[in-house]
Amino acid sequence: MAEDKTKFELVSPEELLISEEVEMVVVPGGDGDFGAMVRHAPLISSVRPGVIQVHDGGSVKERIFVAGGFAEVTPERCTVLAEVAEPVEDIDRSKTEQELKDAREDYEDAKEDRERDEAENRIKVLEAKLAAASS
Repeated sequence: MAEDKTKFELVSPEELLISEEVEMVVVPGGDGDFGAMVRHAPLISSVRPGVIQVHDGGSVKERIFVAGGFAEVTPERCTVLAEVAEPVEDIDRSKTEQELKDAREDYEDAKEDRERDEAENRIKVLEAKLAAASS
C-alpha cells in the first residue's frame, strides 16, 4: 500500500462495491461529515443518508449515495457497511421523486406509530437521495 493512501472498502448487504487505495474518503457520519485518510485515529460511526466522496489524484473521483449504515476507520483503512449504496450518477430523479411522493402519502395515511416511523425514515432517505442527485 502506498504510504500516503488508505484502503477504502464499501460493502452493501449484497456485495463488496469498492475495495481500493485512495487518498481520502469523506463519509456522512451520524454526527457530521468526516474525512478518513491514512494514519487516521480509530473511529466507529453511524452513517446517515448522504454521499460518500472518494478522493484520489487530488480530486473527487467517485460519489456514492448511501442510505445509512456504519463506518469503521483505522490508521490503515476505512470500511463502510452501507444499508444501500448507489453511484450518484445512477440515481433516477423522476423515480426517486415518485417514491418520495408515495412515502409522504404513506406517512399521512399511517394509522400506527410504527407505520409512521417507517414512512418518516423512508422520507429522510429519499430527500437525501434527491439532494445528492441535485448536487
